[in-house]
Parts: sequence; structure tokens; C-alpha cells
Amino acid sequence: MPNKSSTSTPPTDNGSPSPWAELGLGPALVAALRRVGFAQPTDIQKHLIPPALAGHDCLGQAKTGTGKTAAFALPILQMSKTGVPAEALILVPTRELAAQVDSHFHELNEKQPLRTALLYGGHRIHQQIQRLKTSPEIIIGTPGRVLDLLRRKVLDVSKTRFVVLDEVDRMLDIGFRDDIRRILREVKGPHQTIFVSATIDDEIRKLATSYMHAPQEINVSRDQLTVESIEHGYVSVDPHDKFDLLMGFLEYEQPTLAIVFTNTKQGARRLAERLKKRGVNCKEIHGDLMQSRRDRVMKSFRAAQIQVLVATDVASRGLDVMEISHIVNYDLPEDPSAYVHRIGRTARMGNRGQAVSFVRPDEGKTLTEIEKLINEELPRVEAPWVFQRTAPTVEPPPDIAAATVPQRGQRYNEALHRSDLLESHGLQPVRRTLGSRFRTSRRRR
Repeated sequence: MPNKSSTSTPPTDNGSPSPWAELGLGPALVAALRRVGFAQPTDIQKHLIPPALAGHDCLGQAKTGTGKTAAFALPILQMSKTGVPAEALILVPTRELAAQVDSHFHELNEKQPLRTALLYGGHRIHQQIQRLKTSPEIIIGTPGRVLDLLRRKVLDVSKTRFVVLDEVDRMLDIGFRDDIRRILREVKGPHQTIFVSATIDDEIRKLATSYMHAPQEINVSRDQLTVESIEHGYVSVDPHDKFDLLMGFLEYEQPTLAIVFTNTKQGARRLAERLKKRGVNCKEIHGDLMQSRRDRVMKSFRAAQIQVLVATDVASRGLDVMEISHIVNYDLPEDPSAYVHRIGRTARMGNRGQAVSFVRPDEGKTLTEIEKLINEELPRVEAPWVFQRTAPTVEPPPDIAAATVPQRGQRYNEALHRSDLLESHGLQPVRRTLGSRFRTSRRRR
């Protein structure tokens, strides 16, 4: 627990007390925040940092792009002790988010001696074991790799003092729940727990609090889970028109950086291939790619070397790139909460962004569920690039239509009587069906 009276309050450039210091953060962290350009704390940071510094378990909910990572990272950096292995354990659902959290810790911890270990699949486990031998104070990883290292007895979290579940809604869903339970069971001593996410429903809330002691719940979403600086809407589209509509969108909007979300890995691959053939500077990212390639794709995207990233929901969490201007839900997500995380990749930290969803005629119910979750009615997008399929009515000119039917009947009648010899024996041609002409040769009986 920090001793506030033992540290002076660093002033800001204009001489007034730093708003970060008023939250209880020490001079070293205040200086780090000033160095990286964090002038004012966001709502989630204002409300979560003080109870976290006081040692309370916290369940925090805030809109995407509002600084939840710093909200739990700053208290951990201040309260962790140098030289104590695995003081903090931070679990995240995706490799990209793990790397993002690790980057935040390094950015805020540049002048301090605390070390981190980044543990996730796709990289050589031997290198991560070697890293653990240096006794890092902060462990950041995905559940599968952390559990693997626990089973190998090379990672010990029995004395961990701080446990964080980032994107807790995803961490406690069916896919991760058993792994999380096994990992938390290994934390034997008293510890502080912090869970955060943009979306927390009643079921997740009940499950999360079962791992906590008298938690303080902080919800700064104010009944709306999307930030006001995102302009988002939908387009009703025939499935066959999706690609042409996407091309029209990209050509008209000319996004700085854009993410196009699909629901499947195969869909991401196919869409990226089609876009490349049309000259779009793009790459895809999904769970089937080797981690080294995923890292290269993300590095290229962050450096703006590619304009469009075609992605599954592997990129819907933890992708903190400020320059993303547009989000396209090429496939409408089946899980409404995924919509919140997808469009939250744009309009980060107060920037403006645009998101559009392509909605098939049979997806009206899914769209309604999304609107109910975000407590907002999505408008239909009206823009020059939006077009509607019109069913053509092709009618032949009267002279052609009139001539066609008699000619067809005349040819058939001629075929019936084209062999006087066969007719003299009482044999008539068999009228053929559509299928019969592919199965048998013409015959008479």
C-alpha cells in the first residue's frame, strides 16, 4: 500500500498539482506519464486507480479506447516490490493483447527496475522458460501458455499478490473458464484481484465476483458501451453485393488505416485474396497464421505499410493503433459484445472514427440484439458508395417474342416427321426431358 505522505506532489508545467499525483501515484510514475504524453486521467483511471492503490478488489467496466490498461498497470507498478518473482499475474485472451499490455508496462516502467515476462503460444517455450529464470516481477500471458508453464513447474504463482484479468468477459466465457479456474487455484496466498472489460453482463459479473473479496465495482460506461466519437451505422446488403460494396467504400472513403472484420478464418483469407487482386494494399490476420507471421503483419499495420487489415476477432481486442480511421464489419458478429470490441479499435483516446456494418436481410434479429446491448439505434448509412441491387426485368421485344414461339414449335414438328421410313414402321421419336438428353442417345420406339 503506498504511503502518500512520504512523497511530495509533483507539479505540472503550470505549477498546479498533477492530476495523476492526486490519484495517489508517486513521482516516478507521474514523470513517466508526463513523458509519454498522458496529461489527464480518463474516467476509468480516475475511479479505478484510488481503490486499487488502497488494496481493494476491483471490477471495472469502461468503453473501449479509454485507457483500461493504464488503470490497472499504474497501481501494480507502484505497489510491486523489486526482486519478488511473479508479484503480479496478468491474464489476457489473445497474443496481440498480451504484447500490447507488455508494451504499456515497458512504456510506463522505463525508469524503474521492474521486469516483465511475456508468455504466450506461437513462440519458443524454451526462451520463455529462460526468461522466467531471471525472476521477473510481472507475468503477462495467455491462459494456455501460462497453464503449460505451471504444469512444467517452471512458473510459480503461489505467492502472487496481484491478479488481473483483462477483457474479463472473454476470459470467463466457456472457452477459457476451466483454464482460468485452474490458474487461479494456484494462487495460494492473499492477493488483490482486478478484472476489467468493456462489456460485463450479469452472468459474467456473478462469475467474476466469485473470485473476488468485497469487490468495488466501477462502471463508467453510462449505459452506452461505445464512445461518442465513433460514427457508426449499417448498410442492408445482398450477400452477393458485399465485395463490390466494400470496394466502393474503400475507394470513396480512402481510409488512413482500416480493419475489415470477418467471422471466419477462411472468410478472411478469401476476402484478402480478392482485395489484393483488385489492387488494395492489405494483409489478413487470424488464428491459423504462425505467430511470427502475425507479428510481422501487426508490425506492418502499425507502421502504416498496409492500408487495410482483414481480420477475425483475434484483432478485436488489444489492437491499440491510434491511426485506425475506419472499421468495416464485413460479417456482422454473432455475439453482440464482439461488436463493441470491434468498433472500439477506432476512435482511440478521443480521436474520431467511423464504423459501418454490412447486414444481410436475414440478420435483422442480430442487429436488434446489438442495438439493445449498446442502448442505441444504429442509423442506416446513406452515402454515395452505397448501392442497392435492383432485380432486372428483361422482356424481349414484341417482334422477337412473337417469332420465337412459332419457330420453336415448327422445329419440333419437323423433328417428329423427319423420317418417313421409320414412320412407316410405326416408330415415333421419344420427346426428351431435360435430364434424358444428358443420359441417353436419341432413340425411337
